[in-house]
Amino acid sequence: MLGVYDFCGHYEWTFEWLRRHGDEPLVRAFWDRAIHRDSQTHASRLILEKGIEGMKEYWGHTLREEAAGYHTTATGKVMRIDMTACPSKGFLTRNRLKQYRDYCDHCMGWLGPLMKRAGYAIDHEHNHAGQCWWEIRRSTAPDRVSTPGQLAGRWDVRLTKDWRRSGQTIDRYSRSTRPDDKTRSRRRTHRKAS
Repeated sequence: MLGVYDFCGHYEWTFEWLRRHGDEPLVRAFWDRAIHRDSQTHASRLILEKGIEGMKEYWGHTLREEAAGYHTTATGKVMRIDMTACPSKGFLTRNRLKQYRDYCDHCMGWLGPLMKRAGYAIDHEHNHAGQCWWEIRRSTAPDRVSTPGQLAGRWDVRLTKDWRRSGQTIDRYSRSTRPDDKTRSRRRTHRKAS
């Protein structure tokens, strides 16, 4: 039996193997079928039946069990997750495991189709260093993404010193339910004047 951390390495290797043998559409199909519609049916059931209350129940249990560094904030209109230490990405980084181009995309790969079914859309950013944030709202909600600290206060990952390191790429999803809907930005390296 694979331990949870061994599983992360195997998981990422699988994404790359699928990409090499069937390109990105096969990876996307795996995320949707194997994760969203198979291994995470308990999440689907909770979220489809209870909406934001189901999200609170699912992530309250899951993130605690995974020993993630995180904070959740929920109102009647939005579910926000601030991840300061993703245990999966952290394991891959610590062990220098890098197969698939962006391991973090698999979260949107299974959550996106689930949220679309449930009538929600996702705003999300990840920094490729085991940190990310999510805001999930009804797809019809007119609300915009919160400003740093507005919803999560001091727990907002965007306020941490490690969020935007020099030269680091941030991937962003805006009102999305698809893993291919992201944009990228890179923080410029600041040079001292001579």
